Amino acid sequence: MSMKKKLGLGLASAALGLALVGGGTYAYFNDVETSNNTFAAGTLDLSLSPEVIFNVKNLKPGDYMVRDFKMVNDGSLDIKQVLLDTSYSVDDINSDNGTEDLGDHFEVKFIINEGHTEWEDGWWDNDDYQVVYEKTLAQLSNMSLDDLATELEDGWWGDYEKDGIPAGDHDHLTVMIEFVDNGEDQNIFQGDSLELTWEFTAKQEEGEAR
Repeated sequence: MSMKKKLGLGLASAALGLALVGGGTYAYFNDVETSNNTFAAGTLDLSLSPEVIFNVKNLKPGDYMVRDFKMVNDGSLDIKQVLLDTSYSVDDINSDNGTEDLGDHFEVKFIINEGHTEWEDGWWDNDDYQVVYEKTLAQLSNMSLDDLATELEDGWWGDYEKDGIPAGDHDHLTVMIEFVDNGEDQNIFQGDSLELTWEFTAKQEEGEAR
């Protein structure tokens, strides 16, 4: 037999072997099922209405402002807790404040209105509210988020944390800010301005079996 014929026979044998091996893999009953799985993360989306809560000019010691605003959960996950971070800057127009900080003269009072769950017009009743927590802007700005949250847990905010804000729902927060009249000479603050930034951070509920 020539080399060419031998080579041809070898290739044929190899092809037959592959066919036998390939055919052998389906030489028994077989059933295939496919599982297609999806994991989609939810969203935390907190918004404020209105976004600008305070915008007041020509203030004098003794003036105070009360504002009600909504915290809206536009996400798909329930919000367990909202943390508040305070920062501010002062524009000392005459540069004569020395060591005095205008933030020490603005007091923030968190208010609970007994009927706030029924509010729709965003306003409140003078005769139906109570101050549950108060600090100066300077004090709030120097507190960590955790420290502030711990203190607030003992008051109305603690009740709010228990309820949280369900997805698609909202809650109200009412705040009074007072330019405190300390009964002393506060002329150094004439013409000054304070820019307040409040950052609200929404936290999720604890994980659970799903």
